[in-house]
Amino acid sequence: MTASESQGVVLGTAFGFDAWLVTTPHATAAISIFGGQVLSYRPTGADDVLWVSPLAARPPTPIRGGIPVCWPYFGKENQTGDVPSHGYARTATWQVVDTEVLADDVTQVRLAPQGLEQLTLRLELIVRVGTTLEIGVRTTNLADEPAVLTEALHNYLRVSDATDVHVEGLSGKSYEDKFDDLKVKTQEGDWRLPDDVPRSDRLYPDAGGTYRLVDPGLGRTIRVTGDSARTAVVWNPGPDVASGMADVGPHWREFVCVETANAGPDLLTVAAGATVEMWQTIALE
Repeated sequence: MTASESQGVVLGTAFGFDAWLVTTPHATAAISIFGGQVLSYRPTGADDVLWVSPLAARPPTPIRGGIPVCWPYFGKENQTGDVPSHGYARTATWQVVDTEVLADDVTQVRLAPQGLEQLTLRLELIVRVGTTLEIGVRTTNLADEPAVLTEALHNYLRVSDATDVHVEGLSGKSYEDKFDDLKVKTQEGDWRLPDDVPRSDRLYPDAGGTYRLVDPGLGRTIRVTGDSARTAVVWNPGPDVASGMADVGPHWREFVCVETANAGPDLLTVAAGATVEMWQTIALE
């Protein structure tokens, strides 16, 4: 038995993908080897907090769902040429660095992507599974000059119906509307999917904090709290856009992405030789 197996971390499959399966007294989780993304987080006695598309494609196509790691850029922000959307981390093969059982029976898994040695940046992902799901993105700049990047944890949160949920914590915030030529608008009240054209791709700069996805249909609230994450993103493609997405299609109602990020105008500068971290905590209320 390996050290990781003795601490409740074993190799298996989740949604048909090779993954590390984490079991604690408080919850179970699955972390994909491809992309390093958390595919499942299920508190004991509760349904899964995350959503993975039943139409998700196989590698090397990125997995639609879970919590993709967007790094070292979000979307194609400030990139030129033919580069993959959302960066290199989400299509890399990841390796477990170590596992550890922390206080309160929380299992911590540290991971690193392989095959990105051409970059002067190094990435580490820390996943802590317990009564909450904590995820940290740790970036180290090996270069002799500062590096500028963007990053996001692209949370696909499972909902009963995207048209019947709302997100608290963004009222009064300005946002860039990517479905309306990046026009800057102000969020009036809680976020809800618009009735007229049900779709959302909103980036909220300077909106770090806590957001609550309230789901009357499932009778639950998912709380997302960012730490050193200055940007929020709320995304759902709606029926028209989803119809052109082979790995979403008719399933667009089943999720809302409430993401923690440093993106848009919230660029992240990492000094030469320095290490920075961005964290989020997902909790089921």
